[in-house]
Amino acid sequence: MELVVFLVSLFGFLALGIPIAIVLVLCSMVLMYYGGMWDSMFVMIIPQSMLDGANNYPLMAIPFFVFAGEIMTEGGLSKRVVKLAQLIIGRVRGGLGYAAIVSSVIFAGLMGSSVGEAAALGSLLLPMMAQAGYKPGRAGGVIASGAILGPIIPPSTNFILLGATVGLSITKLFMIGLVPGLIIGLCLMVTWFFIVRIDGYKEKIEFKKGEASKIVRDAMPAFMMPVLLLGGIRFGVFTPTEGGAFACVYAIAVCTLYYRELTFKGLLAVSARAARTTSVVMLIVATATAVGWFITSAQIPMQVAELFQPLVDSPILLLLSINVFLFLAGMVMDLTPNVLIFAPVFYPLIQQAGIDPYFFGLLFILNLGIGVITPPVGTVLYVVCGIGNIKIGNLVRNMAPFLIVEMLVLFLLLFFPSLSIEPMKFLMK
Repeated sequence: MELVVFLVSLFGFLALGIPIAIVLVLCSMVLMYYGGMWDSMFVMIIPQSMLDGANNYPLMAIPFFVFAGEIMTEGGLSKRVVKLAQLIIGRVRGGLGYAAIVSSVIFAGLMGSSVGEAAALGSLLLPMMAQAGYKPGRAGGVIASGAILGPIIPPSTNFILLGATVGLSITKLFMIGLVPGLIIGLCLMVTWFFIVRIDGYKEKIEFKKGEASKIVRDAMPAFMMPVLLLGGIRFGVFTPTEGGAFACVYAIAVCTLYYRELTFKGLLAVSARAARTTSVVMLIVATATAVGWFITSAQIPMQVAELFQPLVDSPILLLLSINVFLFLAGMVMDLTPNVLIFAPVFYPLIQQAGIDPYFFGLLFILNLGIGVITPPVGTVLYVVCGIGNIKIGNLVRNMAPFLIVEMLVLFLLLFFPSLSIEPMKFLMK
């Protein structure tokens, strides 16, 4: 019964339009009242749990990577990455669409955030795609569908949250997301190949003689950042948290000394934006920790285990059932609170079924990542619509082929675990 009370209160408060951080506190209070724990001693558990939830060393990586992403957007790395992507593949028919997908792959290795990636790429590419004659909804669909690579390709702030929440190695989570992210990028490009011919796009991106070397030279510092970052984490030069600090220092050095596009005033503005973004994320982390205490106290994980217990002997059916639930949850709630609320609930069940926890972590984040481009509460959809002045219905219709392909990749990974587990083992040797 406690599980029903929690889910009804959670989605009921969300339906009223209450911000998710406040919703989580209200859910804590509902569970506390329902469990007969409403007294002065238990009331103090909420602020204490919030403080403990935010006071978590691995989560320090989040503000670092958020700050690094903001610096790169402000300091000129973003537009140079787009130029490099256009040089790599823009000369073929429908080049801007291919360049958008390649840029999404590279941006994912720089920013680790789907919303940040969609905002940065959308502001750069949507005007260019409109000028080239692309349908607004189709152009927005390419940008939005590529944005889900942010939570998958390292460094992913969502993998950091997942690892810190259930005690998994963040380095291994980073490594298991790399190859599936590249597979998704490749499948999006194949999809675009057919869409180009259906929509009749003929545009190509041409560069003058001698421009290629300048573009490569300008983009190389940006391209080297994920290489140095992942290499440093993989070979133990620094931890993921220290890697976030390295990313900040590297981005500041490149943008101020090499590109010279980031001024001291601009750095202050970037710092303020990163602080605001981080404060929102950490408030959700803190309140999710509070509701997590009451979820555990109410034995909701045990109730979930009992609900799915008949499927424990069939890992595939269990994963299918959990993924259906997560897909529905991702449609109405953002990725971060979903990770913080449901990862601790499902993780013991996964252990009981003998499923690789890192494989489950990949499916978990990918599924919820698809949720950020799924109506009615797909945050990336509204970012792209706002930047491109696109109606939400138009965007969803034109994005449908990409969304279907990404869901097919999710099921492909589910039925063939070796596509993700074996590359992780190879990368961790």
